[in-house]
Amino acid sequence: MKKQTLLSASLLALTVALSGCQSAYYSAMEKVGIHKRDILIDRVEETKDSQQESQQEFQSALERLTTLINYQGGELQAAYEQLNDDYESSLAAANEVSANINKVEEVAEALFAEWSDELAQYKSATLKRASSKKLNATQRQFNQLLRSMRSAESKMEPVLSSLNDNVLYLKHNLNAQAVSAIKGEFTNLKRDIQVLMDDMNKSIADSNKFIEQMNKAG
Repeated sequence: MKKQTLLSASLLALTVALSGCQSAYYSAMEKVGIHKRDILIDRVEETKDSQQESQQEFQSALERLTTLINYQGGELQAAYEQLNDDYESSLAAANEVSANINKVEEVAEALFAEWSDELAQYKSATLKRASSKKLNATQRQFNQLLRSMRSAESKMEPVLSSLNDNVLYLKHNLNAQAVSAIKGEFTNLKRDIQVLMDDMNKSIADSNKFIEQMNKAG
């Protein structure tokens, strides 16, 4: 099992373990005037920031690999170690993005469930219809955002796998011939990173739009 899969599984296990504490957390936050919609906005912002950080890490890894495959003589060990560091940083950043998306989805589910339950408390049919309409619109906007986030997230795995393959290959074949051998993979990796960057940019733009809409609604 690859390292990123193990770390992703660990993050999932931690999320499940903490999920039972979420209702108490939300209650405590509400007592100090911070409601689920506020937490949702903050978590979308955190996810956006982590996506921007991951973009920088992936770009750095690509630049490092570009330098390495253009090897013209010199110390390959140092270049390999730098590439390995970039891979580890990219992996950590990717796991942070996934963890943040999970937290966004979690609080959104709690918010929409609470909002839906509160509709039954209305005595005014007019206000109930207005609130229900607003709920449906917000859910549609959020679902679009979540699809965008998950789409970008799915593009990270192929890039991480390719980077890991290159790092592993170079680890035991640290010579000019090995560098030449990975050049064939470079074009595909460069394309995959560009696709990832484009999806991340769309997700970041959707996050900004959602945050703006939520702040206006608030």
